[in-house]
Amino acid sequence: MTEQILHDLRLFYPETALVLAFLAAIIADLIFRRSTKVVAFVALAGLAVTGVLVLGQSTMHASIFSNMIAVDSFAFFFKLLIVFSAVLIVVFSLSSAELNSAGRRLGEYYSLLLALTLGMMLMAGASNLLMMYLALELSSITSYILSGYTREAQDSSEASLKYVIYGSLSSGLMLYGISIIYGMTGSLDLYTINQVLAGGEVNSLALLIAGILVIAGFGYKISAVPFHFWTPDVYEGAPITITAFLSVASKAGGFAMMIRFFKVTFFDSSILTLPEGAWESVQGFDWVAVIVALSVLTMTFGNLVAIWQNNLKRMLAYSSIAHAGYMLMGIVVLNNEGLAAIMLYFVVYLFMNLGAFYIVMLVANKIGSEDIDDYRGIGPKAPLAMVALSIFLVSLTGLPPTAGFIGKLYLFAALLNSGWVWLAVVGALNSVVSLYYYVRVFRNMYLRSDERHSNVSLDFSFAQKLVIMFLLVPTLLFGLYFTPLVQLAQASVKIFGTP
Repeated sequence: MTEQILHDLRLFYPETALVLAFLAAIIADLIFRRSTKVVAFVALAGLAVTGVLVLGQSTMHASIFSNMIAVDSFAFFFKLLIVFSAVLIVVFSLSSAELNSAGRRLGEYYSLLLALTLGMMLMAGASNLLMMYLALELSSITSYILSGYTREAQDSSEASLKYVIYGSLSSGLMLYGISIIYGMTGSLDLYTINQVLAGGEVNSLALLIAGILVIAGFGYKISAVPFHFWTPDVYEGAPITITAFLSVASKAGGFAMMIRFFKVTFFDSSILTLPEGAWESVQGFDWVAVIVALSVLTMTFGNLVAIWQNNLKRMLAYSSIAHAGYMLMGIVVLNNEGLAAIMLYFVVYLFMNLGAFYIVMLVANKIGSEDIDDYRGIGPKAPLAMVALSIFLVSLTGLPPTAGFIGKLYLFAALLNSGWVWLAVVGALNSVVSLYYYVRVFRNMYLRSDERHSNVSLDFSFAQKLVIMFLLVPTLLFGLYFTPLVQLAQASVKIFGTP
């Protein structure tokens, strides 16, 4: 037993490094009270070490702590994505005026950011329903605190409270669904549950109800309709850095957990006539219909409501909801091609979405507003930043030659190859709708003028311009040369314990 635990701990080094970084950040805050940057650099160092340790697990396929956590190429991909997002958010935080105001202590902020990253990494590898719930709660509780970190902001506390209420409801529904599954199968381990379901002795109606309740927990984490109600208010009221982190890393953790749950639990490995990489569900459990409905509702609602938003953060929140709907289409096709398309989409989504939020933060530092109307005429005042914002928004729309086009191209190709023509058409029409509200921002920046910010300087530092270029170059480069991303996604689709 001791030897097994020590062996498992060696495969748990990335998460252990994050725990140690969390403790080091707290101690650094106690020692260096007058310098918030010291804690930020401690957090960056901890994330760097974690990233290196994650890279060492790229080819591993194992299950640790009695099948509680899977260490495989699928978890590796999402862990790397989450850690990379966390590093960028720490860098963003160093330039945030709302966070670095006089008298604000940021030691707890960076510590909680590391704890949130840990929760998301556990979500990526969780292969036991209990671990899934614990990982979800760890990331949720830290998110509640971080979303209300700027307490003096009028909408910050309201956002945090709404997040708590909706999160508690969704967690409760998920826990109830887990209890039903445990009652029917006698296990919380996904692989054991799969074996019981393959025996065909479980009531299909009860299984459907339990599956929908568990989806409530996943839907809340990925901002899928109708579990999205917290998203606009939290995205608007939280610090922009946390909003950006939740829009990418939290969504990545939720999707990783959701995909593993469905593919491992409901995959029927006894069917030998399926094409390579294809899936089939056991027990006649038609959860694909549920995912299709979620996908269509999520992308359509997110895009339509985004049209009416005047606050840029709130508009990007509904845009984020719509992108969750696009990514859900990849699960519908029931094969590894769709799964690889989701993973490819997440990489390009990271650069273009974080890039858009970063420029919104920099502009808010200068003009003190996130309102779209306040962007009138500021295009010529900050050429690099505004051109970059335009490219990020074009990429979010999915137009060539940006990386966003490649992400949607592979999603739609997976749908068409699997016969889901009508769903691909719905996705394309939604992309057209999204162009309308993104164009509003372009129009205000370049085609309308306003004297309200005529005396405001929009000069950014060299370091800030460097970060913009770091996010902009991949957004353009991966739109032209995307083979490495495709290969990485295809190599990472294998989930431990499944074909």
